[in-house]
Amino acid sequence: MISGANRGLGNAIARRLHDDGYNVSVGGRDLDALRRSMEGCDPDRVLCQRYDATQPGTDAEWVDATIERFGSLSGLVNNAGIIETTELEALTEDGLDAMWAVNVKAPFRMIQLALPHLRTDGSGRVVSIASLSGVRVMGTFAPGYAMTKHAVLALSEATKQAGWDDGIRVTSVCPGYIATDMTSDFGGDQATMIDASDLAELISTTISLPNTASVAQLNVACRLEPHF
Repeated sequence: MISGANRGLGNAIARRLHDDGYNVSVGGRDLDALRRSMEGCDPDRVLCQRYDATQPGTDAEWVDATIERFGSLSGLVNNAGIIETTELEALTEDGLDAMWAVNVKAPFRMIQLALPHLRTDGSGRVVSIASLSGVRVMGTFAPGYAMTKHAVLALSEATKQAGWDDGIRVTSVCPGYIATDMTSDFGGDQATMIDASDLAELISTTISLPNTASVAQLNVACRLEPHF
C-alpha cells in the first residue's frame, strides 16, 4: 500500500514496486488521477482506491479493499504529506494542525490499521517518508513541517518496537529536496535535486532485505549537508 501515489515520489515508488513484481494498492484523493498515473501497469496487480489523509475512515476502507482484492498485506508506504514553509513567528496553530493531521496522524492511523495484517505476514514492512527535515531544522525554513517530520521518526521507532517480534521492519526515509511538483516553487535548481526514481530504487532495496538486515533510517542528500 502506497499513499499519495498519483504523482511525484509516491507514483515513482508504486511503479517501481509494480515493476519489481509486487501487487500494489495505491491511495489518493483523486481517483481518476490515480488511475491515470498507473496506466500501463498490469491491472491484475494494481488496486486504485480513494484515500484522503484528512478524512478518517477512508483509511480503513482502503485497507479493507486491499485485503479483499489481494488477500494479504506485506508492506505499507506512508508517503502522503503537505508542507507549509512559514517561519516560526508567522506560523499559526491552524497551519500546524493541518500538517499534523496529514503528516503524523494519518500515518499513525494507517499503521494501526495495517499492523494486524503485517504481523500475519511475518516479514511486514513499513516505510514512512520523513525528510531530512525530520533530523535537522534548516535555518528558518518550514519549522512546523520539521516538527511533524521529527514526530514521524518517533512513530517509526514506536512501530518498530511494537512489531519487531512478528517480523515487522520499519524504515524512516529522510530525503533532501526531491525533483517533484511539490518542490518546483522553492526556487532551487531541480536538476540538482534527488530524482524520485532513484529514491524509489533505494526504498525497493530496503524493503527487500531480510529481517536480519533492518534499516531504521535512510538519509539521502542531494547536496553537502553539514549535519551528516
